[in-house]
Amino acid sequence: MRLDQVIAVERRDAESKPQALWHLALISLIAFLTVVDLFAAQALLPTLVAHYGVSPAAMGLAVNACTLGMAVGGLGIAFGGYRVPRRGGIVLSLSLLALPTLLLSAAPNLIVFSLLRIAQGLFMSAAFGLTLAYLGERYMAERSASVFAAYITGNVASNLVGRLIATAVADYAGLSAAFAVFALLNLSGAALVYCTIENIPRGHGMMTRATWSSAIDHLFDPTLRAGFVVGFCILFAFIGTFTYINFELVKPPLALGMMELGIIYLVFLPSIVSTPFAGRAVSAFGVQPSLWVALAIAALGLPMLLSGNLPTVVSGMALVGVGTFFAQAIATGFVSRAARHNRSAASGIYLTSYFLGGLVGSAILGALYVRLGWLGCVAGIGVALAAAALFTAKLRLG
Repeated sequence: MRLDQVIAVERRDAESKPQALWHLALISLIAFLTVVDLFAAQALLPTLVAHYGVSPAAMGLAVNACTLGMAVGGLGIAFGGYRVPRRGGIVLSLSLLALPTLLLSAAPNLIVFSLLRIAQGLFMSAAFGLTLAYLGERYMAERSASVFAAYITGNVASNLVGRLIATAVADYAGLSAAFAVFALLNLSGAALVYCTIENIPRGHGMMTRATWSSAIDHLFDPTLRAGFVVGFCILFAFIGTFTYINFELVKPPLALGMMELGIIYLVFLPSIVSTPFAGRAVSAFGVQPSLWVALAIAALGLPMLLSGNLPTVVSGMALVGVGTFFAQAIATGFVSRAARHNRSAASGIYLTSYFLGGLVGSAILGALYVRLGWLGCVAGIGVALAAAALFTAKLRLG
């Protein structure tokens, strides 16, 4: 059954739980295949450092250069998304994504590697933003929190499964094979979207024109602006944790091998279980309390990351993952609901802010890691979480 057909059935029969669960699972799978490339390369960081002969900070910035492409792509969706048919745009974006993904297998140096990661980010962001706009336009407002939580759950799953695939394939067949596998996954995502998302004509229904003035309205709306800043801080913290901890995991006293490094990312399993409940948490307790609890959970994990004991470090990683992904699901849904017009523009600006947070976090926390060590990096992550908590106080639905 097509995704739009499932939506129609669910609208006619709100009590059809199996239909609703299938719908949410399909949304999660689309999200998984859209961003599976985004963070999978982080698990390969130690191998990539050795392959290119560069510093951890340089390689960390190169691997996370895709966030620059994601940010630029978010702006493109904000100002031009109204021109793009949803299904065709998503399918084209995921199909084109396969090209830079495959070329990464033969990148001769760090500059080419970085440029290809930026290209990946552009195509991923286009697909990501168009899908968010599609869901916001096609789904009932009272159920949107659950829908966006399902989409972020797929994002969480991509972090886990993507890293496992990357390390397993790289360990067995080398780096080149790993990137080839991800190119096939990109094409699988394009095929899935083609078969499940309704082909809405350009300019149909709620796909209204996103003008400069409407985007500026979003930026000057204090509530939406706070939501954009919260998104920036969330990925800033996430990037810092799950990029640079890889170097701590492979050196003494932990000294994990390649396959062990991949398996360690089973720490995202609790996030896969917990993130779908973000919508219910918002319905029961509100946006602000739910976000504060999520950020507090992430902060509780930070001191544990400094331990030389593997179970303690793993527990800390799990807490940071649960907290940041739960917070991301809440913030993403909030921005979509808070935008009174041109949700495509609001989603695009949110994505730009969110992924700029990842890029800035990669650069700043990488510098802290090189100069002050892991302790300095963790302190920077804590500051980002605290800033997110402060701006959460400004999140109010009119």
